[in-house]
Amino acid sequence: MRSILQQLVPSTLLARVALLVVLGMGVAQLLTYMAIRHEREQALMRLMISGVERDIASSVALIDRLPAGERQDWFPKLERPNYSFSLEGAVSNAAPTDPALARFAQVVADALQPFPVLAMGQLGDRPDAVRMQLRLSDGSPLYIVARRVPMPVSGWVTWLLGGQLLVLAGLAWLAVRLVTRPLERLATAADQLGPDLQPTVVAEAGPAEVVRAARAFNAMQQRIAGYLNERMQILAAISHDLQTPITRMRLRVDLTDDMPDADKFRQDLEAMRSLVQEGVNYAKTLQGSDEKVRRLDLDALLRSIVNDYADTGSPVTLDGAAGQPIHTRPHALRRILGNLIDNALKYGQRADVHLRLEAGHLCIDVCDAGPGIPEEQLAAVLQPFYRVEASRNRDTGGSGLGLAIAHQLALSLGGTLRLHNRPEGGLRASLQLPATR
Repeated sequence: MRSILQQLVPSTLLARVALLVVLGMGVAQLLTYMAIRHEREQALMRLMISGVERDIASSVALIDRLPAGERQDWFPKLERPNYSFSLEGAVSNAAPTDPALARFAQVVADALQPFPVLAMGQLGDRPDAVRMQLRLSDGSPLYIVARRVPMPVSGWVTWLLGGQLLVLAGLAWLAVRLVTRPLERLATAADQLGPDLQPTVVAEAGPAEVVRAARAFNAMQQRIAGYLNERMQILAAISHDLQTPITRMRLRVDLTDDMPDADKFRQDLEAMRSLVQEGVNYAKTLQGSDEKVRRLDLDALLRSIVNDYADTGSPVTLDGAAGQPIHTRPHALRRILGNLIDNALKYGQRADVHLRLEAGHLCIDVCDAGPGIPEEQLAAVLQPFYRVEASRNRDTGGSGLGLAIAHQLALSLGGTLRLHNRPEGGLRASLQLPATR
């Protein structure tokens, strides 16, 4: 039951608040309508009690003074919508049980004095009419059927209340929209703040509370960008400065021919140089890119990348086609694919690239035939400097930055990068990009 209610409740704040306001106004209009109906019923009762019983009593007095042979002819002239007369009939039903009808019948009976009411009962199954039997002065019976005539609410009142509800609902939706639109702009700006740390300035306009929130959000974006930019500059500076002593140490090893274990020193220095260089590249990735978004033939780009690897004898294959151009940053996309293919070749001996369109997104899968990655570490390997001990160690030369760089660049392109272990063995790196023309 709770899940059904959750499905019926709208998901957006605009729809929820608007629904609550409209329901509240609908209940208020319904209560107003019921109050009008109740007031009219009360007014009708007062009117009937104050006038109808005197009309019936006057008609009975007139009938009593008429000759017995002329009474029947006067009944049509004396009848009204809420009472009529007859000389024949019977009271076979019980007294009315409805409080309003019983009160009405008692008031009429009191007004008929001094003519005695011999019997009184509800007319058939009608809850608004009562039959009375009384005796005239000459002993003749007279039957009266008295009805409570309803006083319905005019149709234009119902239409008026409905029109008011529609107008108020429209104004309520507009008011809620004005309140929630700044929240929507803030959410959009937050989503657009990607790894490249290029802030989207929110317009500081509107009510005072909205202006304050927008100003605080803009300042927060600037502070975050400043803090991270400072950290990346420190990382880049340290990595850059380390290249100089590494180069000097390499020269000294090369100039010393009789140095024991010279080859091992060269390997360690080369590993250090590679690690420092990748640290610089990762810092540049986080600092963002000035590359502009351009129209790109993705099929041609992938064929070019695969052919380049094939020229070096690397087992790289391509399957599938986009069939349409996309708008993206070509150099960033090429670097992502290069890192994924290099990773597949290094740890999986081969790289099979699959391209497909799926639900409005472009999916590029890079599969290998390696040992894969433990399920609990699939997300962790996308973090910088994280290496799986079984395959990514110093002997293989892994620094733990290749997938991290690809992950950050994918986010900067508005896409995602996820890793999955293949059932048949190996790892599948899935890059998903927006397939907008």
